Amino acid sequence: MASLAWRNLFHDRVRLVVTLVGIVFSVVLTSIQFGLFLGFVQATADLIARSGADLWVHSQGVVNLENGIPFNERKYHQALGVPGVADARRLTINFSTWKKPNGSDESILLMGVEPDGGMGIPWNLVAGRVEDLHQPDAVIIDELYREKLGVTGLGQVVEIQGRRARVVGMTRGIRIFTTSPAVFTTIDRARRYFGLPGDQTIYVLVKVAAGADPAVVRQSLRERLAYVDVLTTAEFARKQAFYWMFETGAGVSVLIAALLGLVVGVVVVAQTIYASTMDHLREYGTLKAMGASNGYLYGVIIRQALISGMIGYTVGILISLVVAQTSLQTTTAIILPWWMLVILFVVTLLMCVSASMVSINKVTRLDPAMIFKG
Repeated sequence: MASLAWRNLFHDRVRLVVTLVGIVFSVVLTSIQFGLFLGFVQATADLIARSGADLWVHSQGVVNLENGIPFNERKYHQALGVPGVADARRLTINFSTWKKPNGSDESILLMGVEPDGGMGIPWNLVAGRVEDLHQPDAVIIDELYREKLGVTGLGQVVEIQGRRARVVGMTRGIRIFTTSPAVFTTIDRARRYFGLPGDQTIYVLVKVAAGADPAVVRQSLRERLAYVDVLTTAEFARKQAFYWMFETGAGVSVLIAALLGLVVGVVVVAQTIYASTMDHLREYGTLKAMGASNGYLYGVIIRQALISGMIGYTVGILISLVVAQTSLQTTTAIILPWWMLVILFVVTLLMCVSASMVSINKVTRLDPAMIFKG
């Protein structure tokens, strides 16, 4: 049965190619669209997820990272005194204006960090060191946004909010969901750039001591610090992703595009598999005339669909992985985790089998006498 299905597929290679092109198109379209969605989700929450903190302290009413509400730095010192807190670091973040060499302005997301704290600092540096932020007017950018910011190399002097800044380092892969690239500097310098009082901060990042219960530490922070909320890094990252993906509507359009890609893929595969089966009606009629049962025909058609699906999936995923790898060199990443590849493999086979089932009814009702008609 399996050998018959294989020979049936490869007997007419033009038909096989048409079928495989439809499946490959479906796989590539679906995987790229969902990969884009996952890439956007990661971009929204990376600054939180990669912060190195266990807990985030912020003012009540904050709905996303970029629009934090300043509070008195006294709470930072209070947090340091809470049992179970191993360390705490301040973080400021706000939108600011970067003046490019050609005189035009570019919006940036200015991150004020404590370079020696190990929390909230830039990661994956490919040029310079985090410690270089201690140099006068120092900032670190991501190399993906060099052209956008008009930066040609380290040491270049620019302006932020009309104040002097100098690029001392570059990271790789710190993508931002908004159009404003992340720019890192020290917390004191960031305060001066966007006029935040010296006794104010926007976030306090907390590291829980080894052996301490994070839930207990979080509750203690909530009880001791007034008018703030305390979230775990995972909670804040989910809150951030949900805000940008759904509450702003930005992610909904991406998700709809991904779902439409899946629907289009199902339709394309259904049409190609159905057309392929209909093209072989005379062959199936011959088998029925020779006494083949409906169950035997079911097996042949489903096996053909599975073989087509596996070949088409393999080719489609290889193309998608190349595209995803290439996207890592751009500001828009396509993320294809292993679990999504597994799900897409199962979905592809189900699409192919489902499409073949539609044509099976036509085959089982086939009159063997048709093959003897002129």
